[in-house]
Amino acid sequence: MSLFHRPAASRRFIASAVASIVLGGALSAVVTSPAQGADNVTLNLIGINDFHGRIDAKTVKFAGTVEQLRQDGGSDNSLLISAGDNVSASPFASAIQNDTPTIDVLNALELDASATGNHEFDKGTDDLLGRLTNEAEFPWLAANIFDAQGDPILPKSATFAVDGLDVAVVGAITEETPTLVSPAGIAGLTFTDPTDAINETVAELEALADPPDVIVASLHEGAPDGTQTYAENVEHSTTFKKIVEQTDSDVDAIFMAHTHQAYAYDAPIPGKTGKTRPILQTGSYGANVGQIKLTVDAVTGDVQSYTKQNVARTITADGDLTAAFPRVALVKDIVDNALAFAATIGNQPKGTQTADITRAFVGNSEDRASESTIGNLVADALLSKVGDTPSGADIGVVNPGGLRADLTYAGTDGTNTDGVITYAEANSVLPFVNQVNRVTVTGVTFEKILEQQWQRDAGGKIPSRPYLQLGLSKNVNYTFDDTRSEGERITHVTVNGQTLDPAGSYKIATFSFLATGGDNFRAFTEGTSVDTGLVDYEAWIGYLETNSPVSPDFARRSLAATGLADSYQAGDAVSFTLPKLNLTSLNSPANTSVAATLKYGSGQTADLGDFTVTGGSATINFDLPAGVVGAATLEINASPSNTRASIPITISKAPTVTTVKLSPHKVVVNRTKVKVTLTIKAAGFTVADGRVQVMDGSEAIGVGTVRHGKATVRLTPFTSVGSKTLTARYLGNDLAAPSLSEFRLNVVRK
Repeated sequence: MSLFHRPAASRRFIASAVASIVLGGALSAVVTSPAQGADNVTLNLIGINDFHGRIDAKTVKFAGTVEQLRQDGGSDNSLLISAGDNVSASPFASAIQNDTPTIDVLNALELDASATGNHEFDKGTDDLLGRLTNEAEFPWLAANIFDAQGDPILPKSATFAVDGLDVAVVGAITEETPTLVSPAGIAGLTFTDPTDAINETVAELEALADPPDVIVASLHEGAPDGTQTYAENVEHSTTFKKIVEQTDSDVDAIFMAHTHQAYAYDAPIPGKTGKTRPILQTGSYGANVGQIKLTVDAVTGDVQSYTKQNVARTITADGDLTAAFPRVALVKDIVDNALAFAATIGNQPKGTQTADITRAFVGNSEDRASESTIGNLVADALLSKVGDTPSGADIGVVNPGGLRADLTYAGTDGTNTDGVITYAEANSVLPFVNQVNRVTVTGVTFEKILEQQWQRDAGGKIPSRPYLQLGLSKNVNYTFDDTRSEGERITHVTVNGQTLDPAGSYKIATFSFLATGGDNFRAFTEGTSVDTGLVDYEAWIGYLETNSPVSPDFARRSLAATGLADSYQAGDAVSFTLPKLNLTSLNSPANTSVAATLKYGSGQTADLGDFTVTGGSATINFDLPAGVVGAATLEINASPSNTRASIPITISKAPTVTTVKLSPHKVVVNRTKVKVTLTIKAAGFTVADGRVQVMDGSEAIGVGTVRHGKATVRLTPFTSVGSKTLTARYLGNDLAAPSLSEFRLNVVRK
């Protein structure tokens, strides 16, 4: 139950309650309001997505931005639509009350409809269909979720009467949902392709006796990179490509979500040459609010023109916003009450820190494809806490999507001074309440887990987030080359300084979500999983309490090394690149140099030099030292981050070339003792020693010793005349490989 004011039924429900009815096979929620009528009607569509329970000091400004856009387009002409993930992965103020404050805020803002996001399933289907549905004064929509009987579990669409037009909103969820939530929570459900489901629902709507004039898709799926162009995202994501190129042409606008990217594209409408429609995602956490204005012919329902934009959260003072907008005043009351309640628990100090410890970022957006200081610290915590249990642990692993907040050094007030980590701050990092499991795997399986950072879903498709960077405990390091073939990108792994044993047994401390194969890390299910009895946030907070102050570790635990071969020959020139040396967590230092050392033999080392880092990348060039063969290790140390890596290589003997010179040129039978001079050369060094043979077929007819790359062999006189084909053979030494050279001579009578 909410501890604070819940808004009364909004304007949407005054004229008609939401009813779920089957129309031509489509489960729909229909909402009406008075019509106004005009030759052209401008619909003001306001979009939000991935709010994730952001009940904090910015919530009032988020609400104010919604209201400013509602005012801009006219309240009676506006629809407020969410593309899902309204709740869960929430900050403490919302999470501590099961996200009821967030639902109250959305009710106060009179959210008209919401697509269902994968995080709406974090507490299971029963929670969504029960508590969340009961608390929400708006319909949750999902055209592509079906129960065991094949029936939709939620309305596929909701239709609104806006200024004389019927506007249908069709909702859908990412097909990846089974890999993103606990399997137990969605048992018996089927998630189908969202594009196909939207198109089927559109066909059902168009088949109605009174079809809608305008159709809007609200889809919890999105483009992988908002900094890229529309064409680049189409090229890089098969999921996004299908959505934008195959969604029915009767869909007039598409709101997107899930990938936490901000973009507003003009997307070509399939089958309508030269025409486009708006496609928009706002990013996440209320940082932006989307607006699409459709100018629609009131008679035909055709879109005449449109505008689209993402509007940054307003900076207008809260007092001005609450005075101007009654809905914002309601939101402020809800937020104030939620923050006050959370403070009674949330302000308790649980640890201290010396500096910011954060997720990775691209610009202002979190980057789940990059290593982070917070991810590695949480992995350290899991290893430590599970390591303290009788079963123990060898490795800590966390997924980036499980990390939902940063630990910032700056304080606020009261007990939360600079460097203090409060209960609320710590809890916000891990808000999902996962069990902590210990999964025992082989070295082969652990390497497979690392390979699955390059994502494929169970059907083999690349998802909208094609790469997810795991956080690892500090005793684990690996190198990779993402230019290699899939399944061969992890090039070397060490645990506690020792090369990963493929047949060895390793105990991984991780979230139950990963242990059951979540986020497409299905290799975890090859191991044996045991519930440790620990809960993620409790283990995390316990670690902070006993290990404070904690500090960011800017040393990478994963290191990209491209162009480096597994083996070389003695004396070879070596060149490879370290393209991603710097972390992107807040305040990560820019590396300036890389020191490279070669370890070989029985403890010998060779200094290969220092190499400049530019833009986070360094190219390493050197010649392998003369006289080094066998197993060797490249030691890399980047400064000032102290990123280190040990990369094994094999150095084989240098290839040699043997050339022959004969003296004299005239060879007389039974008389001439031919002098054969052999020159043996190797790239990079002089062949110091070894033995040579001159062979007549399988018989050695002369032998010699190499000194400084040369050898001389005196042959006994030949006893028969004619052409002779002989072979000069160098037998090799510790550094130089064998080689041979065939030559001819002619034996005459006189």
